Amino acid sequence: MSDNDWKAICEGTLTDAAHHLRSKAISPTELTEAMLERIARHDPALHGYVTVTADIARRQARQAEQEIQAGRYRGPLHGIPVAIKDLCSTKGVRTTCASRILGEWVPDHDATVVEKLAAAGAVMLGKLNMTEFAYGGYHPDLPVPVNPWAPDRWPGASSSGSGVATAAALCFASLGSDTGGSIRFPSASCGIVGVKPTYGRVSRYGVFPLAESLDHIGPMTRSVADAAAVLAVISGFDPRDPTTRREPLPDCLAGLTTDLRGLTIGVDERYCTEGTDPEVTRAVLATADVCREAGARLRPVDVTGIVAAAADWYAVCAVEAAAAHDAYLLARIDEYGPTFRSLLKDGVRISGRDYARAQFRRWGVCRIVDDLWQQVDLFLCPSMPMPPPSLAELRPDSVLPAEAVAPLLRFTAPFDFTGSPTISVPCGFTASGLPLSLQIVGRHGDEATVVRAGHAFEQTTDWHRRRPTV
Repeated sequence: MSDNDWKAICEGTLTDAAHHLRSKAISPTELTEAMLERIARHDPALHGYVTVTADIARRQARQAEQEIQAGRYRGPLHGIPVAIKDLCSTKGVRTTCASRILGEWVPDHDATVVEKLAAAGAVMLGKLNMTEFAYGGYHPDLPVPVNPWAPDRWPGASSSGSGVATAAALCFASLGSDTGGSIRFPSASCGIVGVKPTYGRVSRYGVFPLAESLDHIGPMTRSVADAAAVLAVISGFDPRDPTTRREPLPDCLAGLTTDLRGLTIGVDERYCTEGTDPEVTRAVLATADVCREAGARLRPVDVTGIVAAAADWYAVCAVEAAAAHDAYLLARIDEYGPTFRSLLKDGVRISGRDYARAQFRRWGVCRIVDDLWQQVDLFLCPSMPMPPPSLAELRPDSVLPAEAVAPLLRFTAPFDFTGSPTISVPCGFTASGLPLSLQIVGRHGDEATVVRAGHAFEQTTDWHRRRPTV
């Protein structure tokens, strides 16, 4: 097979690669070596990875190859090279949270999501870069992931290494976490698909928390079908995480279709327009016509008041982050970078009364969204209010006050507050070639409909097939 053939396979989708593996047209060891070679060639400039686990990947690939050759095929992730955000514990492998505090921490256990990927036969390429402890800024002593579409542009907050590595085809899928938008921001900034599942759908056992009541874990991929395949593997009840849901995940892959008949989709044009870049607004509102042509009924809705979540999110996140870091706050505060140190100090200062008020207002946002589901099945809006901003506008180690954070979170924080499932799907490019992203939101537990709609939209365009030049 030529270098161009391997390039096409590596830049393709997980589901296509799975077909090649299952038919034995290629082997897991060949595919893993091709990915490791891409990482060695491109990642020194992109900084998507914190740690590359080449030895583990080769061992897992050999095992997968033996099993597939023997007819013991485990499913669509068997032999597929994937990568893990570096806040998910990996037994015997550094888990740093891109920090100095945990720079040499080697866990003695795997996170549940890591266990589930291994049980599905996936091949772990390594641990992915991120903002320090999954908030908004990077530790100034550590490298920052580089957006493969434009190196002078924001790679998208906490799961940025996952977005960069997936977009640049340095893995077939990655895991991200989302507390205020950190699956959706890097998916939007890097032009890929990201799913934030229903809160509690995916176990967070072994995942270092940012804010326990807001944290979600989900897949980041290059197609909706790929995301559905990963979500099917990592979902499920876990007695080690008391927030996990007992309801089984519906078969999202089986429901993929281009037909949206029977669905009512809500759009609040004012919500999509106010405080939003016009190129984003135009691209997102144009998707409504695509959904209508696929058979959906479009309904105007009013979600006035939902943006209150963006204003209250900071207080909830700061207090819960301070609680998670209680062991380090006094003794090691100076080892944090400026962005995260500022969040922790605010978390200590915010009173219990203010935290309680923010949580009470959170339920007001939940009621607005619950009222929405009495009218529609799905809701469309942008993944973020602008194309990826320049690094001059959003510096990697900037310290932003709460009032500056809120505008960025207007389309993401509400659905972390409610725990609603969302999918981010590429929906175009700016005039200067930067990716744009659509967000589809659904009812609790209804990932199947969210994924179905994302796939239907995806199949009418070629946005998700475009790759950055690396």
